[in-house]
Amino acid sequence: MEKKIELFSGKRILIVEDEYFLADETRRKLEDLGAIVVGPTANVRHALDLINQEPIDAAILDICLGDELVFAVADELEARDINFVFATGYDLSDIPVRYRGFALCEKPTELEMIAVALFGPPRNLHRLN
Repeated sequence: MEKKIELFSGKRILIVEDEYFLADETRRKLEDLGAIVVGPTANVRHALDLINQEPIDAAILDICLGDELVFAVADELEARDINFVFATGYDLSDIPVRYRGFALCEKPTELEMIAVALFGPPRNLHRLN
């Protein structure tokens, strides 16, 4: 596990999560692993602002942010060729087909799985089918 989570070292990771304690825990863990955290933020508009203002290497996205969905953020990241994962409690059937090619990590998130999904070799990438 240690080798995989080293993949975060020096990377700028955007966290989009509306559950404060989960966002803060993820932020602290990433920073302990040497990542530079952008955010966290709990809404789509602020996430899009951060994408436009900050260099970002990858993102961890919750799907449901209160009364809005994160897919506009996913679209912007994809347009910029920035890797992201969905970290969510949602069931696969709740995710639109268009996004099923992206990694899905269940909450609470395991940073090892996320590290491999974002920065690991393609053969280790967990894709939705």
